[in-house]
Amino acid sequence: MNRLAGKVAVVTGASPNIGGAIARGFAAEGAAVVCTDIDEAVAAVCAESIMASGGQAIAVAGDVTDPEHAESTVAQAVQRWGQVDVLVNNAMWFNRKGLLTAPIEEFRRQLDIILGGAFLFTQAVSRAMIDGKRGGSIINVLSTAAWQGEPGNIGYCTGKSGLINFSRSAAMELAEYGIRVNNFTPTATMPTDPELARAMAAAMAAHTSMYSMDFAGAMPLSRLPSPSDYVPALVYLAADESAMVTGTNLTVDGGATARYWPWMPHSDDTKS
Repeated sequence: MNRLAGKVAVVTGASPNIGGAIARGFAAEGAAVVCTDIDEAVAAVCAESIMASGGQAIAVAGDVTDPEHAESTVAQAVQRWGQVDVLVNNAMWFNRKGLLTAPIEEFRRQLDIILGGAFLFTQAVSRAMIDGKRGGSIINVLSTAAWQGEPGNIGYCTGKSGLINFSRSAAMELAEYGIRVNNFTPTATMPTDPELARAMAAAMAAHTSMYSMDFAGAMPLSRLPSPSDYVPALVYLAADESAMVTGTNLTVDGGATARYWPWMPHSDDTKS
């Protein structure tokens, strides 16, 4: 359980869902973690949960679209632990609106959080990695919505798909410094926290009532993934064992993007 021992990781968007699970999972593997979120309380809870389990963590609140926040977060990590080895760009705004309903200001804000935030933190972290001459790993969290056309969610889909080539370009630019940049694709996720799970289920129900979607029914495997299902793959991308992996994508989605579109895996007429 020490695959990340001696490493320092920055995780943006350290919510109780995916971001928090990543932060806690990295800490369980020995990393010191900087938990960042726009909500000060959310960042603090994430860091406190890590420290309560015997890990090392600090909380830094701020907006990922603010260059000073990115620089300050990295500076605090370096001041505390002397380095930054891993960055996970997970911050996003899940503002489910479509082409015909999204105000341009909200569309731009969503792209700025997903793409602008990834740019600023990747820039700040990579500079620290170059100065430290240790290399490192940068992971951008996508979504199955980055690879498919989801109706009624245009800002999110556009921002997440933009990260695909952002990562490829950054990977090529940073390769000479031993810095790897990869994408990670999760899918619709059921939180382990009961209150958050209820909120997520309600949000899914509201969306499916408009566009007739069946998240669980279309999943080839038997259930929606939980945040903990993602941690082993993310630890792999952060660890030295993936030293020759860069500019690519690792998907943990229960088969969602591989599914042939007309096939409904759990419908009665497909069972024999």
